[in-house]
Amino acid sequence: MNQKLRTPQTDKLAEAFLAMQTKEEMYSFFEDLCTIAELKAMSQRFEVAAMLTNGVPYADIVEKTGVSTATISRVNRALNYGADGYKTALKRTENK
Repeated sequence: MNQKLRTPQTDKLAEAFLAMQTKEEMYSFFEDLCTIAELKAMSQRFEVAAMLTNGVPYADIVEKTGVSTATISRVNRALNYGADGYKTALKRTENK
């Protein structure tokens, strides 16, 4: 884990995410915490991670999601050299 990310504030935020018990509670928390653009960007990156994991080419990802190739590259770098957060989340949410 990148120690620059770990602060008492981010620990509290992580605890708040983990405390949500339903999808509806999570949506309420998202609505209060994030702008629509921030939430859209996060959900798009997660979708891109899933597509890359399934071998979808960059051009198809751009066409289907509208994200930039820079965003795709950033997500791809995280998948290959990151902390495995995407991989863990994708594995735990597949078939849901």
